[in-house]
Amino acid sequence: MPFVRVSYLEKKYEAEQLSIISREIMSTLVEHFNVPEDDYFQVFHGHKASEFYYSPNYLNISRTDGLLFIQITLKSGRSTEQKKDFYSRLAERLSNILNIRKEDVFVVLVDTEFEDWTFGNGVAQMIENQGKE
Repeated sequence: MPFVRVSYLEKKYEAEQLSIISREIMSTLVEHFNVPEDDYFQVFHGHKASEFYYSPNYLNISRTDGLLFIQITLKSGRSTEQKKDFYSRLAERLSNILNIRKEDVFVVLVDTEFEDWTFGNGVAQMIENQGKE
């Protein structure tokens, strides 16, 4: 049940590249967090330069205007090792497939609980469906 937001500098990435980024994020979620393939909810936001700010060298990581801010809201419960492996694998995939610099793959995971979600109809489906599997 992840919800993914990706922010980037507008005109930095073409539609085809964004589609591949989306696919690779989803594939990595499926691989590392066992997310169902049809649990697919993502939005991409291209920002004007006047709306996109970042430190070019925080923690001695050299960033460029190719920076991707990837925020993933998902159910809590993943281990630190799973998260570290996820970060590493996603950066590797984006680097290998689209030549995006690993330094420009900024990811934050936001843990939530089942009661924090509705997928529509004003119903907390994850609570309603507990125990029915």
